[in-house]
Amino acid sequence: MELRSSSSLSPLPPISPRGGSTSPGVARASEDGPSPALPAPPPVIFADASELRAAVEQARESTDWTTVAGFISYTFHSVEALNQVFRAKRDEKMRFLNLPKNRAELDVDRGYLDDFNALLPLMSKEVHKCLLKSIVNHLLDERKKPSDEDVRAYFVLLQLPLFESATTFPILAHVLRQVSSLPAAMHHILVDWLSSLGAEQFYAIVRRLQTLVSHRLFPPRPEELPPLARSAWWIPSAVRVLSLFNAANNSAPKVPFSRFYVHSLDHIDLMAEYTSWQDPGTRLRFCFCQFPFVLSIAAKRTILQHDSEHQMIRMARTQLVNQVQQRQMPDLDSLFLMLKVRRSHLVSDSLNEIALKQRELKKKLRVTFLGEPGFDMGGPTKEWFLLLVRKIFRPEYGMFLLNKASGYYWFTTGVTDNLQEFHLVGVVGTRDADTASLQLMGLAVYNSIILDISFPPCCFKKLLSPAVVPARRNDAVLGVAPLSVDDLVVAMPDLGRGLKELRDYEGSVEDDFGLTFQINVTELSATRTYPLKPGGEAIAVTNLNREEYIHLHADFLLNKLIYEQFKAFYLGFHSVCASNALILLRPEEIEMLVCGSSELDMKELKKITHYDGYKPDDPVIQNFWDIVCGWKKSLQKRLLLFATGSDRIPVGGMSELGFKICRVEPKNDMLPMSHTCFNQLILPAYRNRKTLKNKLQIAIQNAEGFGIE
Repeated sequence: MELRSSSSLSPLPPISPRGGSTSPGVARASEDGPSPALPAPPPVIFADASELRAAVEQARESTDWTTVAGFISYTFHSVEALNQVFRAKRDEKMRFLNLPKNRAELDVDRGYLDDFNALLPLMSKEVHKCLLKSIVNHLLDERKKPSDEDVRAYFVLLQLPLFESATTFPILAHVLRQVSSLPAAMHHILVDWLSSLGAEQFYAIVRRLQTLVSHRLFPPRPEELPPLARSAWWIPSAVRVLSLFNAANNSAPKVPFSRFYVHSLDHIDLMAEYTSWQDPGTRLRFCFCQFPFVLSIAAKRTILQHDSEHQMIRMARTQLVNQVQQRQMPDLDSLFLMLKVRRSHLVSDSLNEIALKQRELKKKLRVTFLGEPGFDMGGPTKEWFLLLVRKIFRPEYGMFLLNKASGYYWFTTGVTDNLQEFHLVGVVGTRDADTASLQLMGLAVYNSIILDISFPPCCFKKLLSPAVVPARRNDAVLGVAPLSVDDLVVAMPDLGRGLKELRDYEGSVEDDFGLTFQINVTELSATRTYPLKPGGEAIAVTNLNREEYIHLHADFLLNKLIYEQFKAFYLGFHSVCASNALILLRPEEIEMLVCGSSELDMKELKKITHYDGYKPDDPVIQNFWDIVCGWKKSLQKRLLLFATGSDRIPVGGMSELGFKICRVEPKNDMLPMSHTCFNQLILPAYRNRKTLKNKLQIAIQNAEGFGIE
């Protein structure tokens, strides 16, 4: 969906008329109805929340809201009044925002504001209408040049709980439009303020803005909203303000990044968005890909898959055209990346095949295991990935080492003559060590295959550094990310925690530890010493420079020491999975796309399972789920592997599996079978529970090969 930028829209007329002299304590009437039946009260200011609370309680008992209405009318009749009421008073013990000193004048009395918002839902509907009309008539002047005082006003307005109701969205949209059009310097101030909110308050506003976007895209009652032609600007305004919340969340995390997903966007034309985003001629137009944090991982996966499919189609079309031009008979196999491998020589055959077919990596992958019947509709490909990953991560291959404390693999050091194998893990490799890099992960993402790979999160940060390979890649630094000791704690817990203890040590670091700016690394059973900076062997680590030492230590282990290996890995991944869509992804999302989820819930799988020849209440099915749900996780994962070709759960959850159980009559001690291409379990109708359990365990513990595909 393309929407014009709010900056390119002509100013809209106010929601209600302006003009004429009106007492600041009275909201103006709108054109379509009379103002609330409230007497015109004098301006009222409550010194603190306790006075306001007492006034609200008294009004609820007496049903006379005159005093409270006077306070509301005065407070929201101007930016100056709003600031006067909610500005923190430095001579009192208030809860201040933790801002730089040069922004102290913008402090807000957080206690008063929080209590006001808690009391607001207790006030009468007439008071609510009075507040909203005051905002419309006095605070939404788009002709006014914004000042720092407006930042506090918008900070207060964004938190108003009245905007939870969809009936107030037209007013909220105008507030968002003005916030989104503030100068960059004011945006920075507002981001600082937003980062001070509590997690619950913060997410309540985020959710409110997400709801506004969803309601404008897919209104449940269209007649209640202005025509789309007049209100399309709502969406870019809301998303731009969401980007301020996202920036605040990045600097001071409040909620998981996935809380910013607007899931209703999964149902728009994502490829049209993606195409518009890439088109230089439409850069001034709003599109959601400009703000990828609102796109769910499912939406980004859809974009990646479609982008990959388009690349595959282009490759196939080019191949067919070349064959026709050369007057050759079209060969359908030439439209695919066909790999023929032996199980007994899996890694070497895979290397040889891909080394010969580097120009075909953008084609759809199909795998044939020599000597085995079966046509690859997805199952053999999934098994090939699975077996290959298992082999190349074995210690005897010398590519990766398992850190038992973290459970993650990391790159071996001291050996650079096996770069083609690293290339294999990024695609799957070439024989040329200069161009070799890990392509296995790239092929997996490109072909929508989930891998059982355990790399620490920093590995995926490095894969997106940068997200697109520079044109002059020989001169570029690739796969180097700004990592810290916190990343090291995750990848190598013992070492990372040791460095943190050094940072917190209260004694003399120089006298008690005797460290210098160098590091000892074990490579091939030998210890080698590296300087962390020029002349590091002669520079003592002290209490004053230990932060630098810790930073250089982490950077050396996670970036510099494995630079050549990871560069091979990086180039291998991007040689297959090169796409502008990678720019849309966070490192955590790359990890989810590559590895899926290991969280297996058989009860959830039971809910989404389809049946062919069975019914959910058939005794065989009842026995099947009783047996399976009672198994250990390891056995449950073997069942999933047997039936689907992978023991990982895709990004979209169990529902993405399309799992089906099909009935056949048992013959000659027949075992259960599977069609992994279609995620189907072929389950014979065994007569009793004991036979079912025995046959099922034999099948899943001894299954390898595709004799029935």
